[in-house]
This record gives sequence, C-alpha cells and structure tokens, in this order.
Amino acid sequence: MKRGLVLEGGAMRGLFTAGITDVMMEHEVWPDGIVGVSAGAAFGCNYKSRQPGRAIRYNMRFARDPRYSGLRSLLTSGDYFNAEFAYHVVPREYDRFDDAAFEQNPMEFVAVCTNVETGEAVYKRLVKSDSLTYDWIRASASMPLASRVVELEGYKLLDGGVADSIPLEYFERQGYERNVVILTQPLGYQKEPNRLMPLMRVVLRKYPLMLKAMDNRHLMYNRQLAYVAEAERQGRCLVIRPDGPIPIGHISHDADEMKRVYELGRSMGERNIEKIKQYLCE
Repeated sequence: MKRGLVLEGGAMRGLFTAGITDVMMEHEVWPDGIVGVSAGAAFGCNYKSRQPGRAIRYNMRFARDPRYSGLRSLLTSGDYFNAEFAYHVVPREYDRFDDAAFEQNPMEFVAVCTNVETGEAVYKRLVKSDSLTYDWIRASASMPLASRVVELEGYKLLDGGVADSIPLEYFERQGYERNVVILTQPLGYQKEPNRLMPLMRVVLRKYPLMLKAMDNRHLMYNRQLAYVAEAERQGRCLVIRPDGPIPIGHISHDADEMKRVYELGRSMGERNIEKIKQYLCE
C-alpha cells in the first residue's frame, strides 16, 4: 500500500504546514510520496531532502531582506519573491538545500502548477535536484499579480493552487491509498469568489482559460473540501488542519509572526503525531 502526504498551499500559512512536517521528520515518519501545491511544494521539498527546520530558518533570516522579497523586487523584476535570489542564491549559498539527499531519497515528490494557457493543472514529478527543479517549485508558488508567468519545458505556469488546491484525488489516482492531508484553513472554511478578478482580467488578459479557472477557483476549492471530508469519513485520508484561522497574511515580513505560525504547526504536529504514525506506518 502506497502512503502519501498531500500539502495544500496558502502562501505564508505554509509555515504552519512546515511546523507539522518538521515534527513528522523528527519522529521518523517517511511517506512513500508527497504532492505539494504552492507553499506546500516550496516548503515540502525539505521533507524529501530531510532538512527539518530549514523552511522557518531561511524565511525568518530573510524576512526583511529586499533581495529576497518586497515591492522593490516586484517593481524591478516582476516577482514579489525575487526569482533568482529566493530560489537559486539562498538554496545554493546561504541555507544550502541538500541536493544529494533529495536525489537519493526514493520518496516521490510532485509539485503542482497551473498551465496559464489551458487553466489546467500540471503535475511535475521532481527527481533531480538542480536549477530546473528549483524553477518548477518557484512556478508552483508563483501567485498571480505577485509573479511573472514562469516558462519551463514548453509550459507557461503560475500558482498550482488555481487549478488543484488540494490534490488528494490526483494522488489517489496515482495509487496512494492512504494519505495524510495537511490543510491551512480551519474546519468549516469555505472559499469566496476572488475580489481581485477585475485586476486579474487586465493583467492576465492574454490567458482567458486561466482567467476562467481563477473565476471558478472558489467552486473548485469548496468541491475539493467536500471530497476530502468524504475521504476522511471513509478512512481514506487523515486530515490535519488548524483549530482556527492562521494569523498571518499571504505576504509577511515579520519574523516573529512567522515563528508564531510555525510553532502553531509544531504544536499541532505534536498533538497528532501518534495518530499520524499509526495511520501511515501501521
């Protein structure tokens, strides 16, 4: 039986997920595969490289560094999170990503992106740890309005959460029969229509199918929540979610705020680690 880990995105709410996954690594819980969306991919890749603590460490270190993120980066490069510094310089020079561990670990790792020309999800299995892989992870986490379209291997890509926010159904189709799903919104949450759609229609006017996907994202997301709830009822997945709304915005430069969110995740992980171990490892 293949056992998987499904990581929703949520921008800086992903530090909640990082807290949980760090606890899982510390307790030697190793699923057969991970599928990550947006921040779920950007932070979840540290699971395959076996580097607990890395996500919160570099986010706090560079929280206020203009080379890493900010309006200056957005205005000068088109990306709020600087593509070169955040996704290439940091993992190569400042907080090294363990490329060898990533490649040697047999755990499958899939990053979800959205093809802006079709509005459909692209599921990229990442095996080799190199600049191309870093860019696939960047594409998965490239939020519309805050990022340029990322062109890779014939695709034009943005945030995977537009097309498939909670890819449990996808992972089940890949043969993962038992999955832990980590969500970044509390029980009862329902996504509302995007209030920025008028601006999206101007910025992404060349991509009508992407705009359609974005217009319908709340419907897709809420259907996926219903799918996850039914899977949980049937015992096909174990869901871990915050007790209430996570107190951080999509973009934060407050290292203390980041730490609080991460510690919320760690606390949730510690509360549930025996349940997770029993579910994935029995």
